[in-house]
Amino acid sequence: MNKISIISLFLIFSFSQLKAQIQEVSSPDGKLNVSVNIENGLPVYSVTLNGKNFIESSPLGIETNIGDFSKDLTLAENIERNEVKDSYELRNIKKSKVDYQANEAVFSFQKGNRPVMDIIFRVSNNNIAFRYKVHQRRDTRSCVVNNESTGFVFPEGTTTFMCPQMKPMTGFARTAPSYETDYTLDDEMGKNGWGFGYTFPCLFKVNDAGWVLISETGVDSRYCASRLVGNEDKSYSIAYPLAEENNGNGTNTAGIPLPGFTPWRTITVGETLAPIVETTIPFDVVEPLYEASQEYKYGSGSWSWIIKMDGATTFDVQKEYIDFSAAMGFETVLVDALWDTQIGRDKIEELAQYAASKDVALYLWYNSNGYWNDAPQGPRGIMDNPINRRKEMAWMQSIGIRGIKVDFFGGDKQVTMKVYEDILYDANDYGLLVVFHGCTLPRGWERMFPNFASAEAVRASENLHFGQRSCDLEALNGCLHPFIRNAVGSMDFGGSALNEFYNANNTPGRGTKRLTSDVYALATAVLFQSAVQHFALAPNNLTDAPAWAIDFLKEVPTTWDDVRFIDGYPGKYVVLARRHGDTWYVAGINAQKEPLELTVKLPMIAAGSSCRIYSDDAGLSGKLETIELNRNQEIKLSIPENGGALIVN
Repeated sequence: MNKISIISLFLIFSFSQLKAQIQEVSSPDGKLNVSVNIENGLPVYSVTLNGKNFIESSPLGIETNIGDFSKDLTLAENIERNEVKDSYELRNIKKSKVDYQANEAVFSFQKGNRPVMDIIFRVSNNNIAFRYKVHQRRDTRSCVVNNESTGFVFPEGTTTFMCPQMKPMTGFARTAPSYETDYTLDDEMGKNGWGFGYTFPCLFKVNDAGWVLISETGVDSRYCASRLVGNEDKSYSIAYPLAEENNGNGTNTAGIPLPGFTPWRTITVGETLAPIVETTIPFDVVEPLYEASQEYKYGSGSWSWIIKMDGATTFDVQKEYIDFSAAMGFETVLVDALWDTQIGRDKIEELAQYAASKDVALYLWYNSNGYWNDAPQGPRGIMDNPINRRKEMAWMQSIGIRGIKVDFFGGDKQVTMKVYEDILYDANDYGLLVVFHGCTLPRGWERMFPNFASAEAVRASENLHFGQRSCDLEALNGCLHPFIRNAVGSMDFGGSALNEFYNANNTPGRGTKRLTSDVYALATAVLFQSAVQHFALAPNNLTDAPAWAIDFLKEVPTTWDDVRFIDGYPGKYVVLARRHGDTWYVAGINAQKEPLELTVKLPMIAAGSSCRIYSDDAGLSGKLETIELNRNQEIKLSIPENGGALIVN
């Protein structure tokens, strides 16, 4: 045999060995593909959609105190494969009925000829979820996961849309991190935020191929929450909380029983932004952790704090807001911080009785902190302690309180995840809905915790009151949330203000000035998904806001049956449609200097249907008109900078 033949045989043998190591799993439609491989003992994966590279060869693995399962591994040839099908209903997410179908592959890894770890991939159309399973090691039935090697390597030229992680124990009363920084837009790879990485979710534009959204789901007391850090080689890696979070209390690693699982890492991939906006993957791969104690009521409400701040948490002002909610047909009023000292418990009981006489219920604000922040607002020292908490919740149940808003968490450690879980679980016993503020991203919690209502985890409406810069950027940020933060979970933004000025009496020249239009305010009531919405409205709006705006906010639902992405680009503009029952609401906003001119195709609305159109002129003066949808089922929209548009059939 000549030398050339020997080389050829060697190459054929080497290729066949390499191919044997590569294992794949694809989506039901065959378009999304995950390849798993071993390269020099290191587990790696890659992702393609329609044959295009979206994630290049990227590391997998975890490091624990019973072994390093990120290197010197072999991949078993036999792959367990399953078809996963699930149908479920949730009233408090973007789609009320979901049919989930995925192909699952369990990749088993060995070290020293002993099984040590599985990586479970579920691939549905446009979505990937994967997690690790650590096997029991002899008599060892628990371990600490010190580090996760999971990484994401994107093609050269990919740009990023991400929210930098805050430095721990900074910000107001040392309550950071709280997922409330400004996004960087279309930024280059190779950065690491402010030095601490980025909060989930993270959006990537893969050149002209499409988009990738990375997040995680299924996080509860059994693990810590994670973030994404940028590396010098332009890759990104999963990272656990920083040791300084929560005033240094609690470990920043994760402890699990064995066999045990990590949370799901999720990757949504699309050639357009539609799969990103419409994804339900955060809820598809989790299960309810307990039964709802009752059928919870969602809906709209008002709150004085966003316009009138701390000083307005008084009996008389809250009574005025109860009357206002009743006039609007809203279900609730949120009584914000300091009610314990500025109103008192006896008068809260009186307020609750008065609200009930108006068919309105109350939410009460609480400070979360025990040992982890310096926030002075009360009530304090209740929600962190199970004895105090359950006693308080029993009192709230006895006077008909609808729910609670718990603030100032400041960390993602496993011990902090247990605080969230404990509050939710106890609140369910007393029939209370829970909204979190100054908090982490909800990670599948709408399905996991039946009484979870919403969470902030975004630079929300309070910042519009605090500084003019946030008002200047309101439309830009509004054009981000449907693609990033609100794509993965309910978002308690607290917006849709109709005051021109953020002050108690809408007095010109005092406080920050809203630059967006009234139609913009209405559009965000549709664009920002949350089953509980406390709008930034004020009683004066009954007389100083356009009647058509007030009438719309009286009727707009807070729960949705379907969502359709229509058009948009993060930070520039967005148009999407949501359906409630048989009614479609199409909402659009624009942050660009030039007016947005669009012809919107609406195949979901029958030709000839009567449609209400809310629109702005160049000066941001809004109007309402009624038209019939033409035979082509198209409507032309013109949206000026800081303006909005709405179509309701």
